[in-house]
Amino acid sequence: MLRIALVASIAWATAAQAADCPRPGTLGTWRVLTVDPAATPRVGLKSFPQTLPLADHEVVLTFDDGPWPATTSRVLAALAQECVRATFFLIGRSASEHPALVRRIAAEGHTIGHHTWTHRNLKYAKPADAEAEIDKGIAAAEKALHGAAASTPSTPFFRFPYFEMTPQALEKLESRRIAVFGADLWASDWNPMPPQAQLKLLTDRLKAAGKGIILLHDPKAQTAAMLPAFLRYLRENRYRVVHLEPARSVGLARVP
Repeated sequence: MLRIALVASIAWATAAQAADCPRPGTLGTWRVLTVDPAATPRVGLKSFPQTLPLADHEVVLTFDDGPWPATTSRVLAALAQECVRATFFLIGRSASEHPALVRRIAAEGHTIGHHTWTHRNLKYAKPADAEAEIDKGIAAAEKALHGAAASTPSTPFFRFPYFEMTPQALEKLESRRIAVFGADLWASDWNPMPPQAQLKLLTDRLKAAGKGIILLHDPKAQTAAMLPAFLRYLRENRYRVVHLEPARSVGLARVP
């Protein structure tokens, strides 16, 4: 059952700047939110009634479907140039093929979330098969990060492929204290379009929403090409990037 005290589940950082940046005039990372999955099991208005308690002009940047060397490296370079941190929801098979890139994502201060082993649509999978797909993806990312596979994630953040899910899968992840992330707005970058068109689509949606969890895909070349201009737009229009981390006190347990 969903907890009603959403705000109480989020620890707000008090520092005005969450990360120092050696280059003045950059966008930077404004603050850090620590999320406790035990109290905040799911967020994102595209899928759920509630989302993160963001102030006006605050955004959370999330990237799905990586890592993919040619484009993820460009995304990381753009984020580093502006001293911005994001959350990457990784596909396990790609993580197992590119472990050094997974470690680079983490080393540069980004948060690693999970996105299944093969990006299978779990809405149409048997419960045991869905759990196996989730666990295999988690294990691959954990092995890439730490050298040993584990079905208990060191960062308990998960996003369903296609945002397709079943009540049983949601309940299972909640029982395991793994937070499920939807999104509040997205760039629709699964549709081919020029980077300039994608930038306009995304900024128009952000103007309408005013804030939110943004979904992008780092394997998309058009997204990698668009990202520097989008980060510049955020800076010039006084948006503030909020970075997500798990609550350090979270005790994770795999429930059979």
